[in-house]
Amino acid sequence: MKWLSISIIILLLAGCSTSNKVERVEQPNSIIKYKKDTVEPTRFANLYPGKKTYPETCTEHCYQPSALVKCETPAENCQYIGEQVAMNLNTGFTFRWLGHASFYIESPDGNTLLIDPVSGQFDWPVNWAFRLSEGFNRKQGFWPSENEMTNIDAVLYSHIHYDHFNKDDIASIGPVAKYYVPLGFAEHFPNDGYSINEMTWFSSKVLGNLTINFVPAHHFSSRVWVPYIYEDNDTTLWGGWVLEHQGRRIFFAGDTGYSQHFKDIQQRYGDMDVCLMPIASYFNEENGDWYRYVHTTPEDALIAAQQLNCKVMIPWGYGNSSWKMGDHSSHSALLRLLNMHKKLGSNISLYILNEGETVAF
Repeated sequence: MKWLSISIIILLLAGCSTSNKVERVEQPNSIIKYKKDTVEPTRFANLYPGKKTYPETCTEHCYQPSALVKCETPAENCQYIGEQVAMNLNTGFTFRWLGHASFYIESPDGNTLLIDPVSGQFDWPVNWAFRLSEGFNRKQGFWPSENEMTNIDAVLYSHIHYDHFNKDDIASIGPVAKYYVPLGFAEHFPNDGYSINEMTWFSSKVLGNLTINFVPAHHFSSRVWVPYIYEDNDTTLWGGWVLEHQGRRIFFAGDTGYSQHFKDIQQRYGDMDVCLMPIASYFNEENGDWYRYVHTTPEDALIAAQQLNCKVMIPWGYGNSSWKMGDHSSHSALLRLLNMHKKLGSNISLYILNEGETVAF
């Protein structure tokens, strides 16, 4: 009788769980690249591995103060105060920067999308272990309202690193939205009725009049389960996104180093109207070469934007709610961007957001 009761409870609990719907999106022109020495499980690789050369590198006076950036202390706790006017590109898209890599986007048809939404810093148990240590604690970023969260149509994740994907946030977003993620990502979701599209590079899905394209980035994937114990290690793919709507194109780079893939994306899809580009986390005194290998410097981002023929570039990765991974301070990357934009004579139009601000193009 006891075992019968236990069996009934197990069956009831199982009945409360709703299986996720996972679709692998792979098309004739898609690309997947694996590591040559891979062993089970299969591990992914970048399109253009190997030693890199960079067109431009700032070597001195990189972080000059700017009258356009008002800070409480040098390059720390800052606000951009420069006057700027949004270009009328007639894309119909609206962008709100939530902080670090997170964006809330509204399409011309009213579809609402979240890209790399992360409200906190880590999920359990890493958040618990990290708070017990002397590690850096990120300031809370901006988060959509409760009403906005209940009406999200699509959520896009670029890769599984904590500053781009937090498992705790999935529950708050819920299974009503459609999820677009890299290959191997679905196993990180709870089994609770989520609709998940696992994408290969250069694959696409349609949401109303919006085409969602997953594109390459030059990065990697890994995830700390508990301090110093890692899971994944390149078994989940990484990348960026191109959103297309009636001939208009929005590009989100994801975390990436500089490589040939930017030119490949432009050749595949054409010129970009708005580019959301990372400019931070490229510096580390002990592992400087590695950090830049997988993160663009501000000058790398400007050159990549040029190769994408971006009409407007919105930078991200710096800021008061950033992770400051290897950066000198919260806004050092922005100061370097403003400095290099002028030094290079770049014709890329910059639109600088403070966290929580919105702009329409």
